[in-house]
Amino acid sequence: MNHGKLIFKELKAHAPFTAAGTLLGILLLLGLLRMNLPDGTAHHLFAVLHPLHVLLSAQATVATFRRAGGLGFWRILAIGYLGGVGIGTLSDCLIPYLGEWMLGLPNPGFHLGFIEEWWLVNPLALAGIVLGAWSVRTRVPHGLHVLISTGASLFHIAMAMGGVPSAPILGGIAVFLFLSVWIPCCTSDIVFPLLFAPDKDAITSCCGHSHSH
Repeated sequence: MNHGKLIFKELKAHAPFTAAGTLLGILLLLGLLRMNLPDGTAHHLFAVLHPLHVLLSAQATVATFRRAGGLGFWRILAIGYLGGVGIGTLSDCLIPYLGEWMLGLPNPGFHLGFIEEWWLVNPLALAGIVLGAWSVRTRVPHGLHVLISTGASLFHIAMAMGGVPSAPILGGIAVFLFLSVWIPCCTSDIVFPLLFAPDKDAITSCCGHSHSH
């Protein structure tokens, strides 16, 4: 399959999952805001979901790379770490922060989990690498992966908010929430491993089975 077509196909296939996750995320955000939960709640939830997302991203990246014939201890370690921590940071921290800044939220925050919670995020990234290398056929349900990623991005944005946002700001939050999950998810599962995998044709779908057995 043409690699450009594969990437487009994956982005298209991810869109409904991501849109549903975004809608649930916005409804959850409104519910939490109206409950007037303590200010630290969003931070605590982010601190749980972001490391978990890094683990899942590292596992998915390494499993895809290995299914496509990728070998070598240091290559697997580097690709898994960059796929898990690098793309997880882009998804959960950098794109949400860009949204907070562009939307003018009251308390935008630049959070880097692999530094601020280095003792948790980095070991979980290594655990994801081991899981991906150990069993290339292990699949986390895609809906669960999307929901965890959505939750991490959502609570990063929630940390920047000072109350219930206006409808236009809420719409902007939904757009950035969608983008923070949609593009990085495909990147960790397909695009990033595709750059390094020797048997690129074996990468056919992050949700289906490859042609190589």
